[in-house]
Amino acid sequence: MSPDHLAHWGAYSPEITHGEVTAVRPAPDDPCPSPLLDNVVGSLRHPLRTTTPMVREGWLRDGPGADPRRGEDRFVPVGWDDVIPLLAGELRRVYDRSGPESVFGGSYGWSSAGRFHHAQGQVHRFLGALGGYVASVNTYSAGTAEVLLPHVLGGGATVLRGLTSWDVLVEHTTLMVCVGGVPAKNTAVAPGGRTAHTTGSALTAMARRGTEFVLVGPDRRDLPAEVHGRWLPVRPGSDTALLLALGHELVVAGLHDEAFLRTHCTGADTAIGYLLGRTDGVPRSAAWAAPICGVEAGEIVALARRMAERRTMITVTFSLQRAEFGEQPVWAGVLLAALLGQIGLPGGGFGHGYGSVGDNGHPAHTGPIPTLPQGVNACRTRIPVARIADMLLRPGGEYPYDGATHRYPSIELVYWCGGNPFHHHQDLGRLREAWRRVPTVVVHEPYWTSTARHADVVLPATVTLERDDIGASRTEPVITAMRAAAPPHAGARDDYTIFAALAGELGVAERYTEGRTAAQWLRHLYEQWRATTPGRPDFDAFWAAGRTDAPALVPSTLLAEFRADPTGRPLATPSGRIELASARIASFGYADCPGHPVWHEPTEWAGSPRAARFPLVLLANNPATRLHSQLDFGPHSRGSKVAAREPVRMTTADAAARGLADGDVVRVFNDRGACLGGVTLTDDLLPGVVQMSTGAWFSPVPGVEPVLCAAGNVNVLTPDVGSSSLSQGCSGARVLVEIERWEGPVTPIRSHEPPGEA
Repeated sequence: MSPDHLAHWGAYSPEITHGEVTAVRPAPDDPCPSPLLDNVVGSLRHPLRTTTPMVREGWLRDGPGADPRRGEDRFVPVGWDDVIPLLAGELRRVYDRSGPESVFGGSYGWSSAGRFHHAQGQVHRFLGALGGYVASVNTYSAGTAEVLLPHVLGGGATVLRGLTSWDVLVEHTTLMVCVGGVPAKNTAVAPGGRTAHTTGSALTAMARRGTEFVLVGPDRRDLPAEVHGRWLPVRPGSDTALLLALGHELVVAGLHDEAFLRTHCTGADTAIGYLLGRTDGVPRSAAWAAPICGVEAGEIVALARRMAERRTMITVTFSLQRAEFGEQPVWAGVLLAALLGQIGLPGGGFGHGYGSVGDNGHPAHTGPIPTLPQGVNACRTRIPVARIADMLLRPGGEYPYDGATHRYPSIELVYWCGGNPFHHHQDLGRLREAWRRVPTVVVHEPYWTSTARHADVVLPATVTLERDDIGASRTEPVITAMRAAAPPHAGARDDYTIFAALAGELGVAERYTEGRTAAQWLRHLYEQWRATTPGRPDFDAFWAAGRTDAPALVPSTLLAEFRADPTGRPLATPSGRIELASARIASFGYADCPGHPVWHEPTEWAGSPRAARFPLVLLANNPATRLHSQLDFGPHSRGSKVAAREPVRMTTADAAARGLADGDVVRVFNDRGACLGGVTLTDDLLPGVVQMSTGAWFSPVPGVEPVLCAAGNVNVLTPDVGSSSLSQGCSGARVLVEIERWEGPVTPIRSHEPPGEA
């Protein structure tokens, strides 16, 4: 029996009693269902659901404009019949006065596994019908690598999504060097969902076959214990130094593959010259790297020799490039794999992102999947997604990005549909200041998230269980009929219905809807897909069955084909080869990202001047108990809390030095802000390192500056600066902090209650 529904973290059938989810049954053929499914229980009628259109009192009374009350103001209920013309009038005013370059179409694409009711597609399609919008490019997840890798390997998405398949790793890989680990928690989640979670079983199969695993990183939990990996506990931020030192040892021992470098790479002489210190007199040797990384030089030398003797896969997690100078560990990983000469061999080479998301390392469809077209955006202005606060704070300001100088637009209206920037973004005190400068903010939301609370117009949206949809992803062998299991809660409407009403009011209904209802769109998208995949049932048969097989999934062969024929199957780089040094990047003249991989000491670094005040390095990584910030109020997420706050893992010694015990409520702080958390003691961290996951719902304590988050949102601490001038990616993966016992009053978590009404 097929499951009834699909989430980004798995397929399931809900049990619904009196309109509420009381239990979930994972797909029977999923060998390792995600516990994140438990967060769905109690989510349909939760008190945090938005139930009717709401307009911020100050905006309704005073009209559009910058307002320091945004995020603290009360809301006024406004009926659908009134809010649609009200909002349409504001959209008409902004477009007529300032044009599409004054409207930012915000979304982050994780709101639903359904391909029609995909919030990002809906809002972009709607704003495109009005004339266009300022969009964002790249992702918070891998934005730095998405800009770098086209220069180095000839493709961003192609390389990120074209990793060697797990079954090939199981058969061929004898050493897997996991820089940043292969965190099992991340593999539960994939865009469009996973109907079968198999990454864990693949890792176990590799270990049984005899693959040696080496975890490079400060947190032992970043590699499953079942694989019995060797832990190399390097200091946070020192990964590039280690990778360069490994490359140095290969070269000085004559273990590098000179033939591969000559036939498949360009810039090898420049990169090797840097390793050997020819340019600046500083050899990047094991002895040089040892004090930086906190490991013995002999361990580095021994690992380099084992890598040369075995079929070695080097994987670098996404988290390492979410940092200042984030290009460097990725590029250094490619350099090391090229020196070994194993790129393109079965089970060898370089893979960016194993364990960073659940579908990496799985074969993919070669053709399209049923997806709502986002339409044409006539506005060509784009910003890197992690530069939203900069855009709002510095309209007209210039910034470098990927070899060009760009200028931020002046935004008068933010329309956000799907996603929670008050989760994803860094330095939330700064984001809140930026957000308050926008004349109008509109949000579609099923729940009272931090973003909804910081909006002027909040339109209550349905959740996936309240609407029919089609579930599909690039690595799934099936297309799923996501059948509605409950009616919309209170006054909630789906995004398509909302946008269709606005489009009608604004005279662009045909352009947006093409004359179709939501049900007709589902049939159209499915039949359009079926025309490209002969032998599949028609829509009615598919809907009745609940799923249908998708075309066979095909493993990526890009690098294997390039290895076999570098002239006939060149990479899409300027040279057609792997660019170990890039003349194009060098020509940009960026001191923070020169033309080959280098070691830069980070600002948020244990040896920096900041460390005198903030001596602990905090790892701000993705949570294990929810997808980003979604359903933070759910049972599984709540069960991980300590005193209702986000847990802070720290070593027994670091806690004792501060007079702290397991379960204590603490203040985690630096000069950007502070948050409250609950101590969890562990021996799986490097001393001086603490860990706190992102995604607790932002709950700022009123009147406290710099910002204090009562719930434990770690992004009040992280820096909002671009990873480099090349990519302008986010740099929120690690940050310097101090921790002390919270001696203040029991601070209520306001984000767990609906905001006040006027």
